Amino acid sequence: MLLPSLLRTVVPLLAGWAITVLSGLGLVADSATISGGITVAVAAIYYLIFRVVERASEKLGGPAWVRAAAGLLLGYAKPPKYESTDDVASLVRASRS
Repeated sequence: MLLPSLLRTVVPLLAGWAITVLSGLGLVADSATISGGITVAVAAIYYLIFRVVERASEKLGGPAWVRAAAGLLLGYAKPPKYESTDDVASLVRASRS
């Protein structure tokens, strides 16, 4: 369960970095902090767009290929499933498996 979650975090960050670097958004960022902020913002927008498409396709009964494509662009075709629990010991055991 950890791999899908990790992929769906890292892939949008890498996509945000690549889009920022390759697009030449016309922004001159003299500071690494500003560059990092732009990259994070682009990655967040990227994630939000494809997550909304994935969720809308699921809720509205859209074609399965749209959901799969959006998921793949997030790094993993299916969103991770998390169990709802208040039992901390159970969560720790699950995270170790």
